[in-house]
Amino acid sequence: MARVKIDIPEKLGYTTQIPVRVTDVNYGGHVGNDAILSILHQARINYLHAMGLEERGPETGLIMADAALVYKGEGFLKDIFDIAIGAADISPFGFDIYYRITTVRDGKTILIAEAKSGMIFFDYINRKVSRLPEEWKEKISA
Repeated sequence: MARVKIDIPEKLGYTTQIPVRVTDVNYGGHVGNDAILSILHQARINYLHAMGLEERGPETGLIMADAALVYKGEGFLKDIFDIAIGAADISPFGFDIYYRITTVRDGKTILIAEAKSGMIFFDYINRKVSRLPEEWKEKISA
């Protein structure tokens, strides 16, 4: 079986913490894959807000072009996820965001997942891809 491989940059410049909620836990007793994507969405919003950026403005904003996720361990109710985030692979129309989710349990850091989302700037009025603004390029490159 072929496996997804994500080459995460060594340095991810931003971190945020998100607690696991009861609604994130599935019938297997651990954080579900759908919840991981939702948690990554919240982490991305936190990352953008820290730079003074909004995921969506009145006319343009980001749209997710792709997502890849590799599970490394299980997350459980009451875990606090530490999510390291950074952007790379900036193009005229978008960039990739990389994520590393860890938690501390019993004094040990546990790797939960690594992920990447391809983000494209999008014109929501005309329903087409748009150029990434210079302000965004400068902020996510820093």
